Amino acid sequence: MFSYSKDGITIASMIDNRKINKSGAYPIKIRVTYKRVRKYYSTGKDLKIEEWDILPNTKNKQLKEIRESVENSFSLVRSNVLGLAEKGGFSFDALNLRLSKGHIDTLNVAFKSRIEHLKNDDRIGSKDMSQNALNCIEKFGGEKIPFEIISIDWLKRFEKQMLEDKTYSTIGMYMREIRTIMNVAKKAGIIKDTQYPFGKGKYEIKTSEGKKKALTILQISEIYKFSDGNELTQKYKSLWLFIYLCNGINIADLIKLKFKDIKDDEICFIRQKTENTVKTRKEIRAYLTTEMKEIILLYGNKPKPDSFIFPFLNGKESAEERKKITKSLTKRINARMKAIGNHLGIGDITTYTARHSYATVLKRSGANISFISESLGHNDLKTTESYLASFEKDERIKNAEFLTNF
Repeated sequence: MFSYSKDGITIASMIDNRKINKSGAYPIKIRVTYKRVRKYYSTGKDLKIEEWDILPNTKNKQLKEIRESVENSFSLVRSNVLGLAEKGGFSFDALNLRLSKGHIDTLNVAFKSRIEHLKNDDRIGSKDMSQNALNCIEKFGGEKIPFEIISIDWLKRFEKQMLEDKTYSTIGMYMREIRTIMNVAKKAGIIKDTQYPFGKGKYEIKTSEGKKKALTILQISEIYKFSDGNELTQKYKSLWLFIYLCNGINIADLIKLKFKDIKDDEICFIRQKTENTVKTRKEIRAYLTTEMKEIILLYGNKPKPDSFIFPFLNGKESAEERKKITKSLTKRINARMKAIGNHLGIGDITTYTARHSYATVLKRSGANISFISESLGHNDLKTTESYLASFEKDERIKNAEFLTNF
């Protein structure tokens, strides 16, 4: 009935026929579409299909009042969308915060709003990260933290407290969560530019390389040949090798693979980690090697186009349930690989080690960095270069020893 489109953003009033209420009516919503993503905003009104059909031209007093109310809701959403678009800062997070501006007056409430939206979007990992950050923030600052209190000094004091029991890696993740909220609050006009505490000359989030480990091709060979006679060890070792061979695929993506994703002897998939956070959905292709085919034959389902390759999902799980299955499988693989690593004298081996090793073995073999970047699903070469650089310290140490190997 009401619609508007500008700068790639479309706004329209619509009847949401996905959910009917007890009186046989459906909710009327304002739909916003941006970059093929749709979000729906309630008008608080419900109508039957036949009432919606006559709403534009009705003379019925009650329906005319509903039409005016829907128009007001449409105008509210439209004005806020335009306000953000004119600043060049449109995002659904900013729109959600702007529309909720009346009751979002603290950092805590903004976090809870973000957590709810992440949950609705099935972004469970991000939701959990935000919740963990909020728990830590409230432990430090309480349950009602005004936006204006988030200063450079406040962030430094928060960092100092976290250092008592957290690594710089975790601190960095939590600070980035706060920065995300503050970015959205600035775009939504909740805080002024002068109140924004992050950036050069202000509070700068410290980075940490973390403990990354990449194996050599010789160590991979030792793992491949290893056997302790235990069937479970063999199963989880095989899944680890599949991860390594499948471009270092994450467990969350591994369990979602289907036989229809195999095209022309290649496995094609979109990384769950980036499918909701990048403008272009990047398909990753991994050549299906003989070893991978054997692992599927031994531990996979029977080949059917709509069947999952591995028997961990049935397709009816919620996002929360998939997250639990992912964590459980990761834990089981890591436990078996740790035992193998200790037996071989390699040390701890994890699913992350498989991804790191895939990239580093290719680099050390002379593979083109553009190919490695594309295979990992990175969006630019700088990300890949930084990623690979963190593994080369061992090489530098080993090479430095040659200088005094008299």
